[in-house]
Amino acid sequence: MSEFNYEIVKNPEIFAQNRLPAHSDHEFYSSEEYKYGDFSDFKYSLNGIWKFNYATNYESSVKDFFENECDCKDWDDIKVPAHIQLEGYDKIQYVNTQYPWDGHEDIHPGEIPEDYNPVGNYVKYFTLPDFMQNNPVYISFQGVESAFALWVNGKYVGYSEDSFTPAEFDITTFVNSRENKLSVQVFKWSAGSWCEDQDFFRFSGIFRDVYLYTIPKIHISDLKISTYLDEDYSKGKLVIYMLVAGKFAEENGAMQVLLSNDDTDVISKGDIREGKNHLEISIRNPILWSAENPYLYDLKLSIFENADILTEVVMEKVGFRRFELKDNMMHINGKRIVFKGVNRHEFSSFKGRCLDREDILKDIITIKQNNMNAIRCSHYPNQTLFYRLCDMYGLYVIDETNLETHGTWQQPIMIYKLRDNSYAVPGDREEFTENVLDRARSMYERDKNHPCILIWSLGNESYGGSNMQKMHDAFKEWDDTRLVHYEGIFNDRRYPDTSDMESSMYEPVENIRKWLSEHRDKPYINCEYLHAMGNSCGAMDKYTEYAYEEPLFQGGFIWDYIDQSIVTKDRYGNEFEGYGGDFDDRPNDGSFSGDGICYGRDREPSPKMQEVKYNYQNIKVTLSKDEIHIENRHLFTNTNEFVAILTLEKEGKVVAREELTIDCEPLNAVVIPKKTVAPDDSEHILTLSFVLREDTLWAKAGHEIAYGQVVLGEFKVPRESKQKLKVVKGFNNIGIQGEDFELLFTGYNRGLASYKYKGKELLKKTVRPNFWRALTENDLGNQLFFRAGQWKLASKYMDSMIMDEELFNMPKVTELKDTVEVEFTYYLAANPRGICHVKYRVHSDGLVETQLTLEKSDEIGELPELSMMFAMSADYENLCWYGMGYEETYNDRMHGKLGVYTNKVADNMAKYLVPQECGNKQEVRFAKVTDDSGAGLIFYANNLGFSALPYSPHEVEEAMHPTELPPVHYTYIRVGRQMGIAGDNSWGAKTHPEFMLDNSREMKISFMFKGI
Repeated sequence: MSEFNYEIVKNPEIFAQNRLPAHSDHEFYSSEEYKYGDFSDFKYSLNGIWKFNYATNYESSVKDFFENECDCKDWDDIKVPAHIQLEGYDKIQYVNTQYPWDGHEDIHPGEIPEDYNPVGNYVKYFTLPDFMQNNPVYISFQGVESAFALWVNGKYVGYSEDSFTPAEFDITTFVNSRENKLSVQVFKWSAGSWCEDQDFFRFSGIFRDVYLYTIPKIHISDLKISTYLDEDYSKGKLVIYMLVAGKFAEENGAMQVLLSNDDTDVISKGDIREGKNHLEISIRNPILWSAENPYLYDLKLSIFENADILTEVVMEKVGFRRFELKDNMMHINGKRIVFKGVNRHEFSSFKGRCLDREDILKDIITIKQNNMNAIRCSHYPNQTLFYRLCDMYGLYVIDETNLETHGTWQQPIMIYKLRDNSYAVPGDREEFTENVLDRARSMYERDKNHPCILIWSLGNESYGGSNMQKMHDAFKEWDDTRLVHYEGIFNDRRYPDTSDMESSMYEPVENIRKWLSEHRDKPYINCEYLHAMGNSCGAMDKYTEYAYEEPLFQGGFIWDYIDQSIVTKDRYGNEFEGYGGDFDDRPNDGSFSGDGICYGRDREPSPKMQEVKYNYQNIKVTLSKDEIHIENRHLFTNTNEFVAILTLEKEGKVVAREELTIDCEPLNAVVIPKKTVAPDDSEHILTLSFVLREDTLWAKAGHEIAYGQVVLGEFKVPRESKQKLKVVKGFNNIGIQGEDFELLFTGYNRGLASYKYKGKELLKKTVRPNFWRALTENDLGNQLFFRAGQWKLASKYMDSMIMDEELFNMPKVTELKDTVEVEFTYYLAANPRGICHVKYRVHSDGLVETQLTLEKSDEIGELPELSMMFAMSADYENLCWYGMGYEETYNDRMHGKLGVYTNKVADNMAKYLVPQECGNKQEVRFAKVTDDSGAGLIFYANNLGFSALPYSPHEVEEAMHPTELPPVHYTYIRVGRQMGIAGDNSWGAKTHPEFMLDNSREMKISFMFKGI
């Protein structure tokens, strides 16, 4: 095509013009001086500052900007790569399943928005580097969202869609030896945008690298590397297919192939010719690649024009591995695989989808350090560097086609029944067939040589239909070494062979169990599960343990890795992480972008990661005082490759420590007699940890990869010498005094209003029962407020008297030997009215035993929490606790390590996008809340939950962002029990019944506290 026609942007049947065929992502060099992964000396980067002009739609854009006569040098500057929306143009918008234009323009597949469809005109002036003069010149765009047209020196070059795979063009005939004008027109929404309805922020622009490249006289333009293993995995075969471009001085050129590992080199020499070439190399006893041992061979292809003129060197990494179905189960190198995976968006809170090496590497290291072995690319191909690092560090990858059409089927077809199946994209629509096949082909051709990729995915949440089946068949034709995944058959069963495995999202384990009891023909994975939105990931072990119970269930991929948020500022200049709606984006899907097990801003793990790491352990450790039981879930690694450390601790202090070497073969179990004797009958914690013996790429020696614990003995509350108690009964108040403490119970404020220790007041508010927690995203999603909302009122409003009914209860006082009991009865503002009783028993050493009794109350609704809440001055900002840690734990997310931990009270406010319940500690023996002098309160929590936060549940719940939380005045302490935080999904799944609070009967909690 010699001219650009805007109409093609609307046409799903035209997705490229003059674009070069997709090819492998191998690098090529002019000499052997370079190392694998270096930027090729045949390339010239165009990253940097470009000239830019923005328009809200095509009609208002500068149409002739590409012409040489149009001087664009006084235009704005813009960075490349970058998103237009993060460079000060257009608006930032987050939507999930709905299309971003929904409600603004009434359009359907085959149409695109016309009134508002931002267009970015980019111009780059450049001079060809010397090494490209008089040579072929090509340009590569690694990622442009969502479509673009290209001109060079006023001449139309071509057009491309598909935001996440490279688009390359031959510009040899367009460039000159002087200054060149490169012009790119980027369209935010094109026909291809119907295929890019992923759950992410909607951006546009040139967001990945742009570079020029030339090629040597003889050039491997495409390279396919396949490895094959025999049935006993002792013999390997490396098969190389090459597409060679160029004219040889003689009939053939020469090629030298070097395949090397740490010990040996395999050298092969032969002829090479223009066109297709094929080479096979046999390897005896190859070292196999897996996530546990990602061993890579170095492959070097040296191409000679004749016997002595080197024209090109190609360097690649080769991993020998075999992935296959055996007995309807997925196997890697002959072993049944369990995916301990996570879904991962390319995302940065500062740069959007423009990640650099440091960002990607930090993610991969964090993933490895927390026992994950697999990543599903959600929901598009990542940049090449990601796959190279997964090859090196050892991660199994599901590579996913850039295809999601959620908004064309879920609401209109499945929920509201407004359309039939024919409306779905790509479905059975012929106009989309070649479009989606091209997207699949572009991903396959670029990524085909990476051993980390085990599975090709057809895309995400695009319903079903014949086009999806055609994509599956195409992958099978292109590649016989991998399987094909597509979850959409779960929603549309017309083409069940579209996926080689059964796959689902957010199905409860009991549903998976039922399915597999009836269907035994395919393996099963959760391509998305454990929705990690806000405070979530409860009951994870139900899934992870089921993978070791049911052979056909082979694990899953957590949704998802990192919160999607954009750092912005509020009206007062305070930075915060913005989500949908914070940028005046309409429509939007709010905080649904905050689903990560890592925070967006700093890429650091959130408290949920603690649970993930434990449940993904490859060594299951079960301890008693007499033996150690080890189950080695590694596929290829003996436990003797790690150091086993057995420690006995008492209240955080090591009593005994021993290093062991435990020999347990992969996929085996051993029981080791090991009697442990504690010095006394007080509580001790016995822990067996497995740590790295040597440094790895992803962690230093000593990094813990698995542990187990057992409690020996029983925790005893320490007691101090008795003091003489004095009881003062006033008209409204009851005072209890010892030598160094004083308590005041008031009838007016109806509770414990004062606790002084050594003359210092420790309470800022009256201690009261509490039944409410700040709702989590899961609570909101399952509408807990409808079922439990009265408990919020009951927490805020209670009294020991109801004047209209002449119900009045003064505290009941009972004096006993060395103790005094004070009991309150509270009436709760609910319908029907609730009743609870609080009994304080003051001991003569100042210890206050507290018991809360809630009468049967299920008619009020589900009970979120049963606790007592204390308010201290915010000066009491230091927390030390003996219980589960280090991160927050809940009764359905209990896998912290028992020990003694310290932090600041403020540290317990997790950095979730929306403030919500957080910071709870389970199995707490004691917790100290102190000021910097060490004064404060110690709670003996009787193995209950404990929370110390700078805000009350009601304050937390009112804030939509952390910057909206009020100034800190108090430290709020809650001791008691609360329901689990759930996590099967965040739009309806409730807390599992066994993790609820059973208020269909009387409930009690008890604990103690005293001043220190």
